[in-house]
Amino acid sequence: MFILMGVIFLLGYTVIALEHPLKVNKSATALITGTVLWALLAFFYEPILKLGFSPYWEHAKMMADQITKYIQGNVDHETFKKLWEHYVVQVKNPHEFITTELEHHLIEIAEILFFLLGAMTIVETVDQYQGFRIITDRIRTDSKVKLLWILSWLTFFMSAVLDNLTTTIVMIALLRKLIGDKHDRWVFASLIVIAANAGGAWSPIGDVTTIMLWINENITAGEIIKGVFLASAVSLLIPLIIVSLMMKGKATPPEDANNTKTITTPGEQKLLLILGVGGLIFVPIFKSVTHLPPYIGMLFSLSVVWITTEILLRRRSEHYEDRRKLAVIRILKNVDVPTIFFFLGILTAVTALQTAGHLDMLAAWLDKTTHTNIYIIDTAIGLLSSIVDNVPIVAAAMGMYPIADPAIAHGVMKHFVQDGLFWELLAYTAGTGGSIFIIGSAAGVAAMGLEKIDFIWYMKKMTIWALLGYLGGIGAYALQEMIFHTLH
Repeated sequence: MFILMGVIFLLGYTVIALEHPLKVNKSATALITGTVLWALLAFFYEPILKLGFSPYWEHAKMMADQITKYIQGNVDHETFKKLWEHYVVQVKNPHEFITTELEHHLIEIAEILFFLLGAMTIVETVDQYQGFRIITDRIRTDSKVKLLWILSWLTFFMSAVLDNLTTTIVMIALLRKLIGDKHDRWVFASLIVIAANAGGAWSPIGDVTTIMLWINENITAGEIIKGVFLASAVSLLIPLIIVSLMMKGKATPPEDANNTKTITTPGEQKLLLILGVGGLIFVPIFKSVTHLPPYIGMLFSLSVVWITTEILLRRRSEHYEDRRKLAVIRILKNVDVPTIFFFLGILTAVTALQTAGHLDMLAAWLDKTTHTNIYIIDTAIGLLSSIVDNVPIVAAAMGMYPIADPAIAHGVMKHFVQDGLFWELLAYTAGTGGSIFIIGSAAGVAAMGLEKIDFIWYMKKMTIWALLGYLGGIGAYALQEMIFHTLH
């Protein structure tokens, strides 16, 4: 059953990849994959948990060790009683353990989904108020190549300040105002995904995984920017140059881009753009100040935008009836709910594998076979993150490799100190490896849902260039470190 869970997960991903030929919506496939995996875990918990590196058996082993120490007289009665009360809760009932794990993961998944829902609603509201026209009207070029470079580097730096998911949603909304042809828009959206992931990797707040490493003090803000910026820039530059060489002609905006009926004033457009983008930028600031999860800040920003639009809609005007569609309660109908369900299904499936122990077992095998070569381990983690969510992978790596004490770290262990090579390269590979396949990152999944990008199309047209950029970034990081050590 342990192996069957892995097989079902791979089959689910295959069906998702073949969504268009099979004509089965990827959201439905993701949901059934996640629910079936948890059902298998619930019905066949004993053989599954025994085979994997599950936390369940870790708790059981710890409890057995404490019993042995108590019998030998190495632990006093009161201490043993407290330890017993702690561990027995974890192992007395496997079903209770599985339920507790599911509830724990549900909280993490819900945080991501509420964050995504809030960001999508804000962006859609700004779009409905035609706020993005302030930006699109200032982009004068109609050259596809120039436009590609402008949007890609704009995304790269925006995702470092916001995060790669939010930035992708914003840039896709902008893209729809500038590019009319569907396949041209797919190319642009693909480069936006690559740029967003690259930009998020060198910033402590640009990606969920870098946030995890930053909060856990594996890295510091200044050092991650200094250490990973060059590698991230190279990972974007390589595919950007290659795609630019193959791209010709002028960009054609959608037919209704310049003929859309204007029902908002320039002042309202500017106000909503400032509130929307400002609200998104405010989220990481809110998190840093309050130490609350990012989705709380996102919901706060959404509420400010929502209340502002309610006040604006009180005023009657010649377009009063048309303006009724600007109410956020109506805009919510335009939000891509299937994408939310897709996220729910994929993350549910991944957490089932995490609970069963598949991911920890994979990480342990990787460590053993590479003899703790940090470049091989981090490169493999990045490649793995192109098909599996990078959050549990990075979490597993953080659990396997504790932060080394610089005072006693020698040999390979010096790479595991705070801001060590392992952690910086992990931030890069986990962040940019997700660009290799469209489903490998939150940004890619969002773009896939919003633009209905075909998985096979992305694999044929973009995967090889994203992979070259990924490997080129690793090479740039290795060269940078070699030069640094030579100078010192």
